[in-house]
Amino acid sequence: MIKLPYWFKQDIPDEVTLKMSAFLSSLGIHTVCQEAHCPNVSVCFKKRSATFMILGNVCTRNCRFCAVDKSRNIKELVLDEDEPTRVARAVSELGLHYVVITSVARDDLKDSGAKIFVKTIKLIKDIDENIKIEVLIPDLQGNVSSLKCVVDARPDIIAHNIETIERLYPVLRPLADYSLSLRVLKNIKELNPSLITKSSLMLGLGENEEEIVETLQDLRNNYCDILTLGQYLAPSVAHYPVKEFIGPAQFQRYESIAKELGFKGVFSGPLVRSSYCAEEVYQEAIHA
Repeated sequence: MIKLPYWFKQDIPDEVTLKMSAFLSSLGIHTVCQEAHCPNVSVCFKKRSATFMILGNVCTRNCRFCAVDKSRNIKELVLDEDEPTRVARAVSELGLHYVVITSVARDDLKDSGAKIFVKTIKLIKDIDENIKIEVLIPDLQGNVSSLKCVVDARPDIIAHNIETIERLYPVLRPLADYSLSLRVLKNIKELNPSLITKSSLMLGLGENEEEIVETLQDLRNNYCDILTLGQYLAPSVAHYPVKEFIGPAQFQRYESIAKELGFKGVFSGPLVRSSYCAEEVYQEAIHA
């Protein structure tokens, strides 16, 4: 077992964290915090914060870095039409004023699950129009009409993660496409120029600095406003191995480079994840 650097030390789950987990389970709600084995789950749950994961908890993609369950038989997947109602209930009972919603990829659905995103956004807005909503969407198989449905639902941020550099896509994301992910971000801005866009990159997968900077430039060239950078941690020995642990000083260097490239909001550090401290990064971007 690889020993983690000291900067990954985290508090063990306490009573507040366990109660939050039990509450979400009681509603049959999935979170990426739990499903993806996020190292910050205790920190966020203590703040009564979570990233809701809709469209179930089984993904149709086979990304080698991800802990979320993969589909073995696409025909067995179902669509839970009541899921948005339960997420909205959780938002109401937790008293959230900033909500992050992501999903698994559902390539089995004609719209890739866009209508469930739309329904979830609407039900949360029905609770309080002032609640800020950030959605982290899959590529929707490049379907612009599906993307337009999500854009027209008026979330405050639409995020789509590039995840890694182009060279590593065939190994890490064989069912995804680097150019398509960039196009998704560009299409969001073309559909609604006022929407804030966001993307995230994992480091320590075998990339070099030149490749990272090229990826950041690609994101800016496709109108990405907010960037998060974090350290990849392998969920298990069966997943793609960590090639390198990037130190805090190097993460600060990448943050400086990203700001020079023109990102409105940047959050960079070993424990940073795409939805971690999402509201704070959103505030940075809108006041940039």
